[in-house]
Amino acid sequence: MTDSASSPPGPAGLYQTVMDLARDGIGCVLVVLVETLGSTPQDAGAKMIVTAAGRHSGTVGGGRVEAQAIALAQEMIGPSGAATTPPRFVNWSLKADVGMTCGGSVKLYFEPHPAAHRVWPIAIFGAGHVTQALVPVLLPLPCSLTVCDSRPEWLDRLPRAAHVRTVRHDHPADLVATLPDATFLLCMTQGHATDRPILLRALQARDFPYIGVIGSDAKAAVLRRELLADGLPPERAAGFHCPVGLDFGSNHPHEIALSIAGQLLTERDRVAGASNRQI
Repeated sequence: MTDSASSPPGPAGLYQTVMDLARDGIGCVLVVLVETLGSTPQDAGAKMIVTAAGRHSGTVGGGRVEAQAIALAQEMIGPSGAATTPPRFVNWSLKADVGMTCGGSVKLYFEPHPAAHRVWPIAIFGAGHVTQALVPVLLPLPCSLTVCDSRPEWLDRLPRAAHVRTVRHDHPADLVATLPDATFLLCMTQGHATDRPILLRALQARDFPYIGVIGSDAKAAVLRRELLADGLPPERAAGFHCPVGLDFGSNHPHEIALSIAGQLLTERDRVAGASNRQI
């Protein structure tokens, strides 16, 4: 999460944040300080993004006026986080409407951006041969793909699309904390040594609906033994699919990719079915 009251993001970064939130299934409201009169805590043009959890980034001045703006934005987002209400303008006297001693007034614009609930977030760690075969299979589906690798030359080989994000990172495990809760996560890095930190981070502090690790039954046994030694309880240490994918095909990367896509879809539908039964 980005939260910088002192250094609000520029327009390009701010709208990219709005798009990223929508892609990740998070509704938000863009609040713009359109006009000021008299003494006010911020200049016209200031912006902030509000989610159901509160201020996400930017600022329209802090203090009571910002608190009131956040409250109104959260009301527009609603308890479901949908943010489907129409945009609106408000004019507030800072003294009469907000309770501040300033004698000025502000005009604010509230622009809701609904969550893209149909988007299915998938994060793939490792951009090697199987990922190169898997991404084109997943591209036509209603999903958002994040592919992380330390090797730019492999990331550059992936197809370019609006819903494909590539991340070059020397410490991929650090990316785990930034992923949406609904993410389906795949560990397909260069080997056990690079898969394990990602897997540990994913199982230690998060509750992703699906985690898959490429490898063999022997690798799975070693990983579970090491995760137990790291202090994970047995049920958490066993909470991943390895070998990843459904049990068909050969070791050809494209056949492995198809088996992984099949398992991803199977697990997606299983999770969706469980959610529907709880409603």
